Amino acid sequence: MPHFIRSSLWLLFFGTILLAWWMLFMMAMDMNLDLIGRPGPMAQEMANMDPRMPMDMPMARFGPLFTMWAIMMAAMMLPTMVPTLTTYERLMTSADGTRAGWLGVLLGYFVVWVVFAAVIAIVQLALLYGGVINMLGIAPIWLSAILLIVVGALQFTRAKEVCHGVCHAPMTYFLGHWKTGFAGGLRMGLGLGAFCVGCCWGFMVLGFVGGVMSLLWMGLATLLMIFEKLPDLGHHVIKPTGALLIAAGLLVLIL
Repeated sequence: MPHFIRSSLWLLFFGTILLAWWMLFMMAMDMNLDLIGRPGPMAQEMANMDPRMPMDMPMARFGPLFTMWAIMMAAMMLPTMVPTLTTYERLMTSADGTRAGWLGVLLGYFVVWVVFAAVIAIVQLALLYGGVINMLGIAPIWLSAILLIVVGALQFTRAKEVCHGVCHAPMTYFLGHWKTGFAGGLRMGLGLGAFCVGCCWGFMVLGFVGGVMSLLWMGLATLLMIFEKLPDLGHHVIKPTGALLIAAGLLVLIL
């Protein structure tokens, strides 16, 4: 029975990820976007609309935007949790971890990212109504360049190093903050989620460079965040990624 429960929960976990990606794909198609976020004729017309127009525009309302970002968090961040969840499972045999605690870690982590989804949805609305980005969430050239350079520079900061250290080595965090049961797992999940937001929020902000519904950007960002958390590779990709982002930002300014 324990093996069946474990297998069922992992299947549900990966099924949720696949469902989130399918929903994002359908959203992009409904918005007349291709896989890399380029707008078709209908999307181009929508992009230039004024959000204050007296008509229903979901991308100009908090509810739909928050839902979109929350689904995006599930699609992009849940895959990066695999090392953390497998680490907790090892503690279920060597310590007093439980399957309820495992679920608590997962829930706490996701709750933090849902809160972040609400924050970034508000930021997008502020930028939209301020005339900085268009209805598709695409920033102008100057802002795109700034975002690329700033996020690249963050890869070299102490804050990135500390937050990445926790995300990269969850065993150390678990041993230092160990709590039992579902409530304990939830508490640890909230802490891990907070460090993960500190580590990865910049990659989410980069969605404004090419459009927040670009499936190409989502896929590349997800792969990069997974690579950063791999035990043997994670520490070696942070600074090169930062250098590439800064170079891309400067190239955007030049061109």
